[in-house]
Amino acid sequence: MLKKYKHIAVVGVSRDESKDSRIVFEYLKAHGYIVYPVNPNADEIGGQKCYASVAAIPHAIDIVDIFRPSAEVLPIVREAVKKKAKVVWMQLGIVNEEAAALARKNGLEVVMGRCMMVEHRKLGI
Repeated sequence: MLKKYKHIAVVGVSRDESKDSRIVFEYLKAHGYIVYPVNPNADEIGGQKCYASVAAIPHAIDIVDIFRPSAEVLPIVREAVKKKAKVVWMQLGIVNEEAAALARKNGLEVVMGRCMMVEHRKLGI
């Protein structure tokens, strides 16, 4: 999926450049992905317009990469389903079986508890 899809919404990306969410966001951007920062508390992140939600992004999204606590994932997955995303990716330490079941029921692929940057590096692409 990391070879196939290029448009990624990064939900919960931080303004703080030292945070994991920001490091992964910048990494994906540097590796040719089209990334959309999602943080309702920021107007821009990394020189890009920031969106308050996945639903607010005016472009098609392939992957919704989630950096939010497990308990906050379900509404994000609901937005991913409505947005017709292809993949829901919950980062390291994030697992929500109910949200995963909803995503799968609606035809989305699901990754839980894995870091997109680490997985990308393993592929060597």
